[in-house]
Amino acid sequence: MMGLSARHIGELVSELEALLRGTRVQAVAAHPPRDLLFVLLPPQTDARILRLRLSAEAGLARLHLQIERIHRHAGASSPFFAAVEEAFTGASDFHLEQLAGDRIVAVRARRPPGRDGARASLILELTGRHPNFLLLDAGGRIAARLIEPGAKSRSFERLAVGATYAPPGGRPPPPGEDLLSCFPRPPDGPSDLAGRAPLSWTVESSLGREALERHAEAGSAELRRRLERRRRGAADLVRGLEERARQADRAERVRQDGELLNAHITEVRRGMAEITLPDSFLAEAPPRTIQLDEGLSPRRNVEKLFARYRKLKRSAERLPEELALAEATLERIEDFFQRMQEGSRGCAELEEEALRCGVLLPKQETHKKPRREPRRPYLIFRSARGAEIRVGRSAADNDALTFHESRGNDLWLHTSDAPGSHVILRLEKGQEPDPQDTLDAAHLAAHFSPLRGARKIDVHVARRKEVRKPRGAKPGLVVLSAGKTLRVRVDAERLRRLLETRRGPDRPPGDRNQRP
Repeated sequence: MMGLSARHIGELVSELEALLRGTRVQAVAAHPPRDLLFVLLPPQTDARILRLRLSAEAGLARLHLQIERIHRHAGASSPFFAAVEEAFTGASDFHLEQLAGDRIVAVRARRPPGRDGARASLILELTGRHPNFLLLDAGGRIAARLIEPGAKSRSFERLAVGATYAPPGGRPPPPGEDLLSCFPRPPDGPSDLAGRAPLSWTVESSLGREALERHAEAGSAELRRRLERRRRGAADLVRGLEERARQADRAERVRQDGELLNAHITEVRRGMAEITLPDSFLAEAPPRTIQLDEGLSPRRNVEKLFARYRKLKRSAERLPEELALAEATLERIEDFFQRMQEGSRGCAELEEEALRCGVLLPKQETHKKPRREPRRPYLIFRSARGAEIRVGRSAADNDALTFHESRGNDLWLHTSDAPGSHVILRLEKGQEPDPQDTLDAAHLAAHFSPLRGARKIDVHVARRKEVRKPRGAKPGLVVLSAGKTLRVRVDAERLRRLLETRRGPDRPPGDRNQRP
């Protein structure tokens, strides 16, 4: 089944906005791995509660009113969902907006008094192979994301935590056909809400049900794998107990070997691996070879045989009960497999019953360690207007920043006649630098140099395309083909504010060290 196009998203947002605008967020429920449910209260006291479902599921990313009943998720969920719940619960003036005419939806609401930031903003990107949720802070910067893009992904920098959110570039998608022409006609809805939101009901009936089927298949496969692991474990246990029973039958023979060895103990020497003795417990006393431990004394070898005899006797007393229990468990697991094949009950009910009777063990919650971002050759700061400023970390990193991590239109800064970090003020194509952003970047260039602490400092300012590196020059050394020199009077308060915005992949929390 096809996914939602940009035109479909626009149609859905228009329909939903008419129903949801001005509602208050009563709750936000997580439906892992990639779905959110907003429970919304309309301003009218007698109006029914509305539920908005947002999904970033690959291949089935969607948004719609949740009209059919769904089960509440009872397990653990991602910290991202908790952050969204904290940001939106209790927020009012809820509304939706399609961004850039693309498959991107912004969810916004006004936060209650006393919360950080005046508005809560959530972005649902339904573009590409990996749809994503992005939670924005009050300044429009990415505060959290559901899915972390790979280091080699084209969206790695754009979706970095702390970056000012910008929709992905590219041409606007072609309009295509309208939503109702692209999806099958849905059945009659379970309530009049399906008639008030026909596009939502169409999406829920097609993409939503396909997602349910996909999850049911995945749940069935997972339950089958878990039962198979338990069946293998139970079968191994039965085989192990049967082997122990065979060993226990030899307990009397072990005792007799101990008696023989004790009777001929004077013939045993340390270091012997075995000894052959006449077996007085059998008619005609045939020779019997007894294995020895070369590292033990004769007396310790005798004691070892009698200790093994006692252990086998104790085991033989418990074995019938243990074997019966293991065989019963294996039989119950086989019964669950048979019922899965017959499909007499749903996987969720079958799993719950298996957990209740001990056939399955509860899933262990795994706490995945956050992936450490790869080391970048620069630190990131933010100007007062939110512009990104990059500061090189070393001489070699300066070269990497200037010639591999910046664009030709970016602004390049460096202290005049003094070593120090290269500084890049990021600019969009054709954008002119804001004077205050340039002054912020110049403060950082002055601070990350030997001239730190001076009150007045000259800083070279040029476009990145006006900077080149001479052949064979040492790391960090460059020459300029154009540019100007900016006289900076250092403002301590401005510098303090800039340093507070520092973000680096290997900076420990609370680190106030100002060296790059």
